[in-house]
Amino acid sequence: MRHLWSIFSQAVTVCLGVLFVLKLFYPGVLTQSPTHPMTSNTQTEAKTSALIAASGYRTAVSKAMPSVVNIFTTARISQDPHHALKNDPLFRHFFGDEMEEEDDQPENSLGSGVIVSADGLILTNNHVISSADQIEVALSDGSKSSATVVGTDPDTDLAVLKIDRKNLPAVTFSNSDQMKVGDVVLAIGNPFGVGQTVTQGIISALGRNHLGINTFENFIQTDASINPGNSGGALIDVNGNLIGINSAIYSRNGGSMGIGFAIPVSIAKQVMEQISFNGSVTRGWIGIEAQDITPELAESFNLKAPSGSLIAGVLLDSPADRAGLRPGDILLAIDDKVVADSQSMLNIIAMLKPRDKATLSIMRAGKKINIVLVVGKRPLPSKIPQ
Repeated sequence: MRHLWSIFSQAVTVCLGVLFVLKLFYPGVLTQSPTHPMTSNTQTEAKTSALIAASGYRTAVSKAMPSVVNIFTTARISQDPHHALKNDPLFRHFFGDEMEEEDDQPENSLGSGVIVSADGLILTNNHVISSADQIEVALSDGSKSSATVVGTDPDTDLAVLKIDRKNLPAVTFSNSDQMKVGDVVLAIGNPFGVGQTVTQGIISALGRNHLGINTFENFIQTDASINPGNSGGALIDVNGNLIGINSAIYSRNGGSMGIGFAIPVSIAKQVMEQISFNGSVTRGWIGIEAQDITPELAESFNLKAPSGSLIAGVLLDSPADRAGLRPGDILLAIDDKVVADSQSMLNIIAMLKPRDKATLSIMRAGKKINIVLVVGKRPLPSKIPQ
C-alpha cells in the first residue's frame, strides 16, 4: 500500500511539473482547452482580423474587383434648337432647302455594375441605363462588350444587363441581413470616370427609408466615399463578398459628404432572380392608402406608441376591400411581421406572393382583430397606393 501511494505521489508531481512548464513556455496551449473549443465563427473572425492586420483589405479587394465593371451609355440628343420644327410645313416654307439636317449628337454617361453570373449577367442601377440607346461594358481586364437590358425595376432602381461572354468572375453574395452598424465595408466603382476605385468606411445605419429616392427603400447607409460614377457598383464586406449595390448619395455639391446609400444584396438578389426568370418583378398588393402614426394620432387612438400604419382609404374591389378592411383601421402586423410605419408596411406587402393568403393584425375601435385576405398582384404603373 505504501508503495502504491509513493507511485501516485510521484505521478502527481510529474504532472504538475509538466503543467508548470507548459504554462511558463507555451501559454497558448492551455488557453484553448479541448473541452471548450472555439466556435467556427470565432475562428473565422480571428483569421480575418489577422489577415487584415497583415495585409489590409487587399485580399477582399482582389477577390471582388474583377467582378466590378464600368458601364458606358450613349443616348441620341439633338443639338439643333429648331429640331422639333424641321418637319413643320410652315417652318420649311420659310427656310426650305437652306436648312441642313444635322445628325443627332451622342450624349455619354457612365456608371458601374457588378457581374453576378459567369455567363454574363450584370446588376446595376436602373438610373444608370434608363435613357440609354447603347450600353457598353468595360471589364477589369480592359476588354469591352456591348450589353443588352434583360429587365429593369424602377421601384428599387435596379436593372439586369447581359453581355455575350463566358467564364466571367462572378461576385460572391454575402448575407446583408447579418451586417451590423459599425461593420467595415468597401465601395468599388468608377467615380467621375477616373477609373476603378476603392474606398473604405463603415456601415453607418441600416434600414434607411423615407428618403424619397425609390418606391421601396431599405437602404444600407455608409460613409465609404460614393461619388457620381459609383452608381451600380459594389459594396463589399472585409471578406470580399457583396452586401449591397451602391445607389445614391446625400450631397449639397455633387461630391461625397460621407452619406451614401446602397441597396441590400438580399433585395437585389430577389429582384435579379425575378427579372432573370420572368423578365419583370411581381409584387404583392392589397389596395390601401396609408399614413404614418404621429404622436398626436397615437394619443387619439389610445396607442402606447406611435407605431403602425393608419389606413386612410381602401380601393374599391381591392383585396383589402373584399376582406373587410375599413378606413380608420390601424395596421399593426402582417403575418406576424411588425408594421413600424407606412414604408415598412409597403416593403412587407411587396414581399407577399400574389394569390397567397396573409393575416393582417389591426386595431379597430380599440380592439385588436385579425383579418385574412388573398394577396393581389401589384398593378402598373408602379407608383400607386399600396
